[in-house]
Formats: sequence, structure tokens, C-alpha cells
Amino acid sequence: MFKDGLKDAAARVDAGFAEVFARYPDLPVTQGMAYATNGGKRLRAYLVMESARIHGVENALMPALAIEAIHAYSLVHDDLPSMDDDDLRRGLPTLHKKWDEGTAVLVGDALQTLGFELVLSPECHPESAVRTDLALSLAKAAGAQGMVLGQALDIAAETADQPLTLDEIIALQNGKTGALIRWSAEAGARLAQADTAPLTAYADALGLAFQIADDILDVTGDEAAMGKAVGKDADRGKATFVSLLGLDGAKSRAENLVEQACEALSPYGNKAQGLIDAARFVIARQT
Repeated sequence: MFKDGLKDAAARVDAGFAEVFARYPDLPVTQGMAYATNGGKRLRAYLVMESARIHGVENALMPALAIEAIHAYSLVHDDLPSMDDDDLRRGLPTLHKKWDEGTAVLVGDALQTLGFELVLSPECHPESAVRTDLALSLAKAAGAQGMVLGQALDIAAETADQPLTLDEIIALQNGKTGALIRWSAEAGARLAQADTAPLTAYADALGLAFQIADDILDVTGDEAAMGKAVGKDADRGKATFVSLLGLDGAKSRAENLVEQACEALSPYGNKAQGLIDAARFVIARQT
């Protein structure tokens, strides 16, 4: 069920982006937007579509495209020399390597604004109040109360006198990784104007498990399979869930978080099986 759903979400997102970018002039910045949004697991889009489905909402493509655009922008900027300075992303040259740094900055800017354009479009939802809620909550999730805050804390940690504590890493990752995952999972309830609380609890546990799995893969993963450099955290002496909890402790913590995520979905009964499978996928993945 989950694998088919993820594949379907990816196909719909790919087709959606192709339609969006077909309207744009053929310039490096728009070529870069298509390049940056190509590939990836599409987990965030899946969470949007599946949370919408369990609330009886059939049309969730616009918010799914929006979160993938925002996520892609964050990766383009994160890869820049002034940030993580990465050469590979998804097995391909990072955008600033394929083009240049200026183009990469502009591509990221364009993808960020595209995300808000998509959720505010009448195609997203017929009611303006719903579109406004999606845009406002997305701004908070992506900005200085969410992902950008997490990124800033991560940069500051690299030059701090002391490594981060476990509680500080959790706070950092709740923004850097968790905020966009939280918005993705809540999107279906927002579209239906329903209670977001069960999905918020689910996403908070899921987002943390996702980041722990990333930390584990940075230690155990294969660079060719992952399509990006591994072992960078250890090389930088960076405090991670693995460095603080140990490999086995980190795996155990991630498994417990997945169980918490699944328990949070109990109000939805069998309708939530896809989201349950998504949570289990997060710690079973190899990329």
C-alpha cells in the first residue's frame, strides 16, 4: 500500500512540476528549478496526499507540489559553499556545481516563492481562508520559527565551544527537518478544516525519527547508494544522535519514536495504514 502510494505521489508530483515549468521561459534559473525538483523520495508530498485522503480530500496536488518546492529550495541553499558545501545531491552535481553559485541562490529563491504561489492559487482550494491558513502555516514552518531557525542553530553549532546536548539537538532538528514534515502531515487536516492534533503528534515523532535515521545513515550508509557524501558529521566533530546515544541507542530511539507516531494515528483507525507504513519506512530506508 505505502510503496504504491509513494510511487503514485511521485508520478503526480513529477507531472505537476512538468506542467508548471512548461509555462516558464527557457532560462538557466528555470532549468535549475526543474533540475532541483527532479527525483527524491517525495515523502513530504506523500504525507500531504495521504493525510488529505484520510480526510476525504481528493485534490491535494498543489500543497504537495508546494512542499516539494520548498524542500528543494532548502537543499539547493544547504548545498552552497557558504553552508554545507556539498558537491553531490541525489547522485548528481549539486546545483551550484552544475551552474554557479549565483544561479543556485536564485533557483532557491524562485522555488521558495513558488511554494507560496501554489498554496495560494485557487487550484489549491476553493476557499480563500483555507489557502491563507496553508500559506501562513507554511511560512512559519519554513522560516525563522521552523526550518530556517534549525539551519541557523546548525551553523552556530559548528563554531560553538561545546558540542550540543541531546535536548539542543532535538530542538535544532525539530526545526531543520521536523517543521516541513509536520506541515506536510497536517496539510490534509488543514484542507478539510479538521483537527490537526493527531497528525501533529504523528509528525513530531516521525520527523525526529527521520533525522535520527539520517544520522545513522551518515555513519553506516553507502555514498553511491545515497547519492551524496557520508561521514561528514564525524569529520566535522559534530554532535549527532549517534555520537550522543551510540549506534544501537540511536536505532532504539528511532524505533520508539516510530511506535509513538503510529499510536498517534489511532483516531483514524484503518484509514491511517499508509501513514503507519510511511513511519516504518523512515527508519528502514537505506538512502
